[in-house]
Amino acid sequence: MDAEAIVIRIKTPLGDMDSSVDCPSLLNFNDLLVAIRDVMPEATVTAFEYEDEVGDRITVRSDEELKAMLSYYCNTVNEQRMNGVLPDPLQIFPRAGKTPGIRNIHGLKVNTRPNPANDCTHAVPDSMANNSLKKSSAELKRILTNGQINAQDIYYQEQLGHGNGGTVYKAYHLIGNRVLAVKVIPLDITVELQKQIMSELEILYKCDSPYIITFFSAFFVENRISICTEFMDGGSLDVYKRIPEHVLGRIAVAVVKGLTYLWSLKILHRDVKPSNMLVNTRGQVKLCDFGVSTQLVNSIAKTYVGTNAYMAPERISGEQYGIHADVWSVGISFMELALGMFPYPQIQKNQGSLMPLQLLQCIVDEDPPVLPVGQFSEKFVHFITQWIIPSSYSLMTVTQRSCPCGFVAVWRRDDLSRLRDTSDVLLLLTDQDI
Repeated sequence: MDAEAIVIRIKTPLGDMDSSVDCPSLLNFNDLLVAIRDVMPEATVTAFEYEDEVGDRITVRSDEELKAMLSYYCNTVNEQRMNGVLPDPLQIFPRAGKTPGIRNIHGLKVNTRPNPANDCTHAVPDSMANNSLKKSSAELKRILTNGQINAQDIYYQEQLGHGNGGTVYKAYHLIGNRVLAVKVIPLDITVELQKQIMSELEILYKCDSPYIITFFSAFFVENRISICTEFMDGGSLDVYKRIPEHVLGRIAVAVVKGLTYLWSLKILHRDVKPSNMLVNTRGQVKLCDFGVSTQLVNSIAKTYVGTNAYMAPERISGEQYGIHADVWSVGISFMELALGMFPYPQIQKNQGSLMPLQLLQCIVDEDPPVLPVGQFSEKFVHFITQWIIPSSYSLMTVTQRSCPCGFVAVWRRDDLSRLRDTSDVLLLLTDQDI
């Protein structure tokens, strides 16, 4: 917003007064209060209000709250421009006569429980969860303020997708001259989604792997959190339909390495699916969207979070689950990518939407799906079979699945680094006659 002036419209009982601000970032609360008092000299004005997207009045009494208002207005202007609408002035409503009560619009209250490092595979008692609220909010604030990106520096270019409690945009960071993917998530949502947001932020902040999407920063404006990550120009794998086996081998290397990295941190992904596997023109494949991830030590909690169509049978049944939940989702995802369709033909999946549990009962009751005979190599068939066996497995079985053997080992020796020179993943995907 610094590159252009904005118009602030002061709403008074006697009429409106427009004031132009050449450099919004230099505006402070006292300057704006002086301008209001010039318009309303007979009134005692100590604060003012503005309206959010649902019409609620938000009180501004400090420089910090003024900055939040300007950030919210910046986001609104960007969205209006994306829709071809001329931006409206920033309308403010002076508060006269008495000092308004305190309203903390910067504190994000998330009703969640802590993720202890060494204990607690059981649910945390309500009393402990309540005591952890301040700690959780403080941790979120630390994460949000750690980055170098704020709302005024982002120009939204196009909407990429919508779901899981938020909307993803392709955006441009004006200061860093970098294209970003920005996930904007409203905060006036369920407690479960708030927990997912907390988990996503913490995991993105901690992860450092070439097979995991890079996290740049996050900020919040009023009731919306914006999460800024790297932009993958090849999109997600679900749009490529049927993918040849030799391409899937290279993709499998990245997915297995990415998940093994997460598991080494005691983290489950919990939403593995083709739409959360991204590619770019540099031949990289990365996992994204950890909105339903959490520490492995708490993973046996009986939850129903994620995309049901890719859930392991034990999750659909509401049983305790662990690493095998991710393992199963990988197998189902790679079967779908190989076949060009969801491997359970009786389930009509609607672009990743949640499915009623009764429609997924076949996943619990029936044997795991199998690949058609004669269409795939023995190594690939073995790879799929090992990832979708029943959950009654040993720890050794998990280790064997995640280690580079068989189908994955063939492509790991070749590795993804060579794809940048001769067989880029994205080019292989887009060049297929399918």
